[in-house]
Amino acid sequence: MFKTKLLLSIGVLFLLVGCAGNEDYALVQTKSTYAETTRVTDRSIEYRILPQDRLKVSLYKDPSQSSGAESDSGELGQDMNTDGILVNTAGYVNLPLIGKVKVAGLSQSQAADRITAQYRKYLNTPTVYVEVLNKRIFVLGEVKTPGVVKIDREKMTLFEALAHAGDLTDAAVRTEIMILSNHPTRGMQMRKVNLTNFDTMNYASLMLRPNDIVYVRPDDWKAFKVASDNYTAPFVTIAKIAAPFVTLKYLSD
Repeated sequence: MFKTKLLLSIGVLFLLVGCAGNEDYALVQTKSTYAETTRVTDRSIEYRILPQDRLKVSLYKDPSQSSGAESDSGELGQDMNTDGILVNTAGYVNLPLIGKVKVAGLSQSQAADRITAQYRKYLNTPTVYVEVLNKRIFVLGEVKTPGVVKIDREKMTLFEALAHAGDLTDAAVRTEIMILSNHPTRGMQMRKVNLTNFDTMNYASLMLRPNDIVYVRPDDWKAFKVASDNYTAPFVTIAKIAAPFVTLKYLSD
């Protein structure tokens, strides 16, 4: 009789958990087809400055430049702000001597050229260096150390990002690594990479750009385990609360 009740309880548990499944646990699910991977070139990977980015702007001037302009523009020849200069919501940075310059939508080299052109009005042969300080990639899901991966380049490979995240967990689905990218004209796009099939891998599918999101889905067993824990948790709590009373009743008998 006890075995029958036990098997019945397990069957009900499997039925309840089966109703939840991976659909209630895995992120970024969609019934649409995945966007085809487009051809990747150095130009398409080159990072474009966005509002709220923080820039390192260094200005180097001609040593023969008079001290008058230097006094007006602060510490020329050095970083203008050790913490970086914030690009405002309109896409502008406010710089010494030249004021506001729009840099959103430009690459780092294009922004440097635009700022240099403005400084030429006041300085002899200025040279400007621009670098985005907050370039990063987000790695989530079934990796050992999910979080933010900072990058100091224009791009990073998927394998590098996973290595920074401590590699995949045993519950990771290796056939569908999700990559979400926000394209400036086409909006949010999703692609998937099958790490178990070398023949399907190519340069385009493995390259990540700043602000990309890498999500590693859990397998069905992980989703089942989480769902079963959610369903059994109330019963475990009740059992723990009732245990002292059952023990007292047993001892009194």
